[in-house]
Amino acid sequence: MKKRKIYKKKRYAIPIAILVVVFVARLLLPTLVKNYVNNVLADIPGYYGQVKDIDISLIRGAYVIHSLYLNKQEAKSQVPFIAIKKTDISIQWKALLNGKIVSELDLEEPSFIYVFEDHKKQDSTDIDDWSKALTNLVPIDINHLTIKNGKIGFVEINTNPNVDLHLNSINLQAANLKNVAQKSRNLPSTLTATAVSIGNGKVLLDGKMDLVKEIPDIDISLSLENADAKALNSFTNHYAGIDFSEGNFGLYSEIAIADGYLTGYFKPILKDAKLINKEDGFFETIWEGFVGFFKFILKNQKQNTLATKIPVQGDLTNVKTKIFPTVTNIFKNAWVSAFKDKVDDNIEFEDAEKGADKNKKKQKKK
Repeated sequence: MKKRKIYKKKRYAIPIAILVVVFVARLLLPTLVKNYVNNVLADIPGYYGQVKDIDISLIRGAYVIHSLYLNKQEAKSQVPFIAIKKTDISIQWKALLNGKIVSELDLEEPSFIYVFEDHKKQDSTDIDDWSKALTNLVPIDINHLTIKNGKIGFVEINTNPNVDLHLNSINLQAANLKNVAQKSRNLPSTLTATAVSIGNGKVLLDGKMDLVKEIPDIDISLSLENADAKALNSFTNHYAGIDFSEGNFGLYSEIAIADGYLTGYFKPILKDAKLINKEDGFFETIWEGFVGFFKFILKNQKQNTLATKIPVQGDLTNVKTKIFPTVTNIFKNAWVSAFKDKVDDNIEFEDAEKGADKNKKKQKKK
């Protein structure tokens, strides 16, 4: 009887002990993961950062990072280089049906602010250090990416006024990044994004990709519409010495990349623009008059637009803009036919493939 009682006690004691161990491990796991993440951020050369808290969801196969930030150690501005309110990393369960173990990454209110003065000494190894470290925080390959209410900015603080270019309210969806589904397609991954630019311009990005390749294949279109030109004054004043009192700015582009060869264009359009008349010194007045004169003769008088179309083409190691077509397109817009404020839809992925084939033949001849 005593042996039977001892056996019964052992039979219950073992599962209870296991439950206790699992329970304690579950309590300690968030702290252990938090310490691991903070150590990863602390080990990035030239940077410092930390996370506020981490939650673990074993049922979802996920962990959530709260308030991550990263900045340069020598930064004078103290503006966080990268700040993310919430990072949700989880297993993409539906991908298991395709025999793949991949993850979903949801970023809530991520902010990427590049302060020019803080990054003057940055080189490629610097970028590799922090980008690889952040990627390593996701233990499984990312197949689906979501960005909610993000921000990207470029700032120069040692100018008067300060240069501040940014995109706000970035919402992005990128799916099938690891080609789990639709494996037969040339460009199996999809990308869509919207944002608001400075001057309340509307930004729309749409495209397809193949990121599994060593050099990704890409076919994307981009439009920025109806941005208030006055919002560009900090930039145009610093780099060109001009300010706008009125006007709208737009930018339209298509880019295709195949086997490392790029083809596409950028089409900037300035509409209903007027310059501010300022009481400057003699040389500044001459410069503004010069700019105003060329603005007048290069403007399409009927549509009141100043625009051009800038073709870009070449191997990614040596992409070139075509100067002559860019200049002639200014006159074409002014004197022949005004460019339309929309994406032209005349760049196809096949154009990049043909360019890549021609480029390979040239390389063989050399």
